[in-house]
Amino acid sequence: MINQVTLVGRLTKDPQLRYTSEGRAVLNVTLAVNRPYRNENGESTADFVLCTLWNRTAENTAKYCQKGSVLGVTGRLQTRNYENQEGKKVYVTEVIADSVKFLGGKPAEDRSLHPLEK
Repeated sequence: MINQVTLVGRLTKDPQLRYTSEGRAVLNVTLAVNRPYRNENGESTADFVLCTLWNRTAENTAKYCQKGSVLGVTGRLQTRNYENQEGKKVYVTEVIADSVKFLGGKPAEDRSLHPLEK
């Protein structure tokens, strides 16, 4: 069986690194991934995909990325469920990242042609 996912998208918020009780770094991020078409109003739409990063990948992403950073993520889909505080079963589908590439930063507010022209 094949379970492989490749995504390119922007971080929806600044990363918040955590550590498990065993000392493993873990980072949960959401990537906004643009859909390849526009809706009936001509607007672009996006999917918001939950991704889980572990260990050095998590630490480096938290250190070097921020909201709006463009990431390339390869990994696998995983589903899980748990019971929330109200006793309702919650289902989660997420990408467990194997590799993350930093593809670019947050878009600059001032888009000059050359940095020396600012």
